[in-house]
Amino acid sequence: MAKKIPTLLLTALWMVFFMIPMSDAGPLEELQSVLPEKVLTWSKAEEDQFYDSQTIFDYIDGAGEVYRAYNMQRCLSRRYVPPEGPPIILDVFEMASSYDAFGVFTHDPDGEGLAVGQGAVYRSGWLGFWKDRFFVSLYADEDTEAAKQALRELAGKVASLIKKEGPKPQILSRLPKKGLQAASIRYFHDHPVLNRHYFISTENILRLGGRTEAVLATYQFKEGAAQILLVIYPDAEKAKEAYSSFLKHYLPDADPSGMARLENKKWCGASLKGSFLAVVLEADSREITKDLLGGLIGKDK
Repeated sequence: MAKKIPTLLLTALWMVFFMIPMSDAGPLEELQSVLPEKVLTWSKAEEDQFYDSQTIFDYIDGAGEVYRAYNMQRCLSRRYVPPEGPPIILDVFEMASSYDAFGVFTHDPDGEGLAVGQGAVYRSGWLGFWKDRFFVSLYADEDTEAAKQALRELAGKVASLIKKEGPKPQILSRLPKKGLQAASIRYFHDHPVLNRHYFISTENILRLGGRTEAVLATYQFKEGAAQILLVIYPDAEKAKEAYSSFLKHYLPDADPSGMARLENKKWCGASLKGSFLAVVLEADSREITKDLLGGLIGKDK
């Protein structure tokens, strides 16, 4: 015979599951709830604004596509104003992953490096940093010394409120360390972003898209320099298709090793292994091209 559950216990369980509201706050709301209301003499001006991958164009029409290219989920925007001086705009972008937050940061990393979050830069009244799945942008209308101090202060506070760090894209581990110019790294997914950094073609001959991961980087050696591109595809078949397309449309004069000399006297080459495609876009010698292709593709990870 089944035992009866005491009425008092049933009442308690009913209150837990039905009367107490469950929190539906996402990562941005959680961060919003602890953001500072004031930094130095700057105070929060009005209600925060939220944008998603569609409404972001209502806010930053020109740069909206960049954030969408990195799988932006939502954006929180807050405005701070001082008694006198320029306002400060804080924009916190929640990306799909820390990989994409890192990617947005590498999209435009020029500036003075700062020890904020997992990477930060400052230039002319703008400070940007990334940490975990967040990319944070802070902007002052005027590049005054007081505004610069406030931007750094606010950036440090926001970074401290993001409690954990996120991993960088694993594809970076395949980049040979020797000669790598770390500041040149650009991580992305699609063809338009590639063309902004290094123009390949108006057509998507490398078959890039949301399911691909790619990295551009520059190498500098005593013997010369090189620019490389490494892409990982969803499977080996798609990588093979991209490799064939690249040779056909970009490097038709490639020798059996996949290398050719360009009109500008630089060397270019491509190599394929499994789902990885490595391309040396420009190198000062055939030897550099060969060594880099071997370093990029020869690893098993």
